[in-house]
Amino acid sequence: MDSPFADIAGTPFYKGHGTENDFVLLADDDGRLSLRPDTIAVLADRRTGLGGDGVIRIVRSQVSGIPGADEQARDGAEWFMDYYNHDGSVSEMCGNGVRVFAHTLLETGRVSADATEIRIATRDGIKTVRRVDNPAGTADSWYRIDMGSWSLDDEPVLVTTSGIDVARPGLSVETGNPHTVVALAEFSELDAADLRDAPVLEPVPANGSNVEYIVMEPARSDISGGEGALRMRVFERGVGETRSCGTGACAAAIAAHHWAGADSPVQWRVDVPGGQLRIGVTVAEAENRGTVTLAGPAVIVATGAIG
Repeated sequence: MDSPFADIAGTPFYKGHGTENDFVLLADDDGRLSLRPDTIAVLADRRTGLGGDGVIRIVRSQVSGIPGADEQARDGAEWFMDYYNHDGSVSEMCGNGVRVFAHTLLETGRVSADATEIRIATRDGIKTVRRVDNPAGTADSWYRIDMGSWSLDDEPVLVTTSGIDVARPGLSVETGNPHTVVALAEFSELDAADLRDAPVLEPVPANGSNVEYIVMEPARSDISGGEGALRMRVFERGVGETRSCGTGACAAAIAAHHWAGADSPVQWRVDVPGGQLRIGVTVAEAENRGTVTLAGPAVIVATGAIG
């Protein structure tokens, strides 16, 4: 019986994570691989493959074969982050994945070590990544991403979740991926949510949705303007519960700022099971829109070649 990896045998890979949101990155600089959903799903499986929340193809934008990538290459984004969920489905963006992708480009010499910023092509447009100081005091490299525009929809969404006694209202936030953010009152509710089963959303989003559950904490006063703080768990479409989600942390901070009011902090610390992320929210004059940044760590844990 042929190996499920026959089509990608010999391909160099890197295994990395950002706040324990983990990925298998496949080196396909010249765009020669043809990835099938079933191959990706087996590769990402934690028993049959290398294991990961997602799979990322490292490919030059000009040869990626992805619509719009040529234009992004002309705008200075040499490398395309071709991202797939754990189940093999395509995803528009992954904030933690962008940091790990940028870190891999630097560590492997695909981008000069003295680069002050890296422009990365994605299905959600170019993301600019910069190295920043690590506020957590660990040895991990930290990166900040200009995630671009966000928007939210005030139309109510009802979210039914195993382990939570009644359906709760959610706020729809678009941050490159679709998200539905649910605010809970107590940490005990956050811990009780059983995310082995997919939450049920009503109405059902046309393209599905990640679902973030948050509990807001008192704002800190030790930085200028204060810093909001929250804890989060997330169910990612096509994956299940993950230890972290970058675009989800952005959505959570945006929702928290929206609920807390215009005078609430625009800098947020988001604690996820896999670590800590820092979010910067900018609100545009147009209501329910703005831009957002995401900062956090990136780590490479292993390298090798597909057998």
